Amino acid sequence: MTARGHRTGRTVVAAAIVVALALSGCTTQTAGDENTRTRSQTGYIGGASLTRIPPDQRRPAPIAAGPSLADPSRIVSSGDYPGKVVVVNVWGSWCAPCRKEAPELEAVSRSRRDVAQLIGLDIRDYDPAPAAAFVRAFGVTYPQIYDPRGTQLVKYSELPPNGIPSTLIIDRQGRIAVRIVGAITRGTLTQMIDDVAAGR
Repeated sequence: MTARGHRTGRTVVAAAIVVALALSGCTTQTAGDENTRTRSQTGYIGGASLTRIPPDQRRPAPIAAGPSLADPSRIVSSGDYPGKVVVVNVWGSWCAPCRKEAPELEAVSRSRRDVAQLIGLDIRDYDPAPAAAFVRAFGVTYPQIYDPRGTQLVKYSELPPNGIPSTLIIDRQGRIAVRIVGAITRGTLTQMIDDVAAGR
């Protein structure tokens, strides 16, 4: 094969990878806000990007609110839990890493219910039936905001719109304390909640 042929082959492969990522809608890579990175502590845990923001550099978290996936007549809001650590997890039933993460999140929701409230933000499920089936399949008990068009997700500039799953941990004062892009494990999320609850 000529050098030109090699270059053409590599171009085709690269294009195929880009298309596959675009179609999947799931990624564990962060968009990378360089200003946030310089002020915060960023690392990678099991393929997920995790950014911890020091208490003196945290900003108030926007409030996500919308119809409950379980009962559209009821509004679920991240602002309804004053004094608690609030964990907002962005997911979709179409996202394979979200399926892996779901049992981990439910376990943390049960074990840390005294100090933390988990809230799901379901996006890009334009028919709620698959999302409701996902919740039933994994025995998820914490409240879910149905946000098919991502109108609540865009409030969080810290989260890349295609970085699904992703998670924000909001401290007791209503400030963004931790950003996670990618699937999170039970142990890591538990540790982050405990640290934030303790004021760290």
